[in-house]
Order: sequence, then C-alpha cells, then structure tokens
Amino acid sequence: MRDLILHNPRCSKSRETLKLLTDRGVELEVVEYLQQPLSKVQLREVCALLGKKPLEIMRTKEALFAELGLSKDNGYSDEQWIDVLASHPKLLERPIVIYRGRAAIGRPPENVLTLL
Repeated sequence: MRDLILHNPRCSKSRETLKLLTDRGVELEVVEYLQQPLSKVQLREVCALLGKKPLEIMRTKEALFAELGLSKDNGYSDEQWIDVLASHPKLLERPIVIYRGRAAIGRPPENVLTLL
C-alpha cells in the first residue's frame, strides 16, 4: 500500500497528525476516507499492516455503532466487521498513517512517529 494518511479534516487528532508529519517533511497522499471509502481488500490490508482485527480499528463509541445495533460481543467474524467498516466508513478509527509498508493509528498523534 502506498504512503498515505486516512484523514478526516473535521477531526482534530487527524489534523494534528497530518501537521506533525508535514512539519517533519513527510510526504503522504491524503485520503479523505469519508469521501473515498476503502474497499474490503484495502481494509483487510490496513488491518494486516496494523496487526489488528477489524473490530480493533472501529470507533465503537461512535453513536452510529449503537444506532446500527452493533455490539463488541455480537459474535461477528472478522469478515463481518470488514463488511460493517466498508458500509460505514465513519466507524473507522482515525487517523491511520501508512508509511513505508508499516502503519500506525494517530491516537495520540505522536504514535505515528514510530513509523519514521
């Protein structure tokens, strides 16, 4: 996967993470994932790069999670969680930075410095 940040410009942590990296001269493609949702294949790749299961990169405290009747304990398979993320990109944790074949979640923003 190419060097990029999965970015939501309305999110302060996402903006802080992007600034932290650009201030250090890191060039990334900015992907506004709410406008350009990831495919299921891309979501699987992000999970693999992060070393996390789909549920672990999901915003489970987001109101939409409850509105959809979702629960962390509902017994969904990883593939079912990928389906949820593909259908509802708002539930994807943010920001996620992919850089030189590795990935990190920018919460806190300084987490992504491990990629440099």
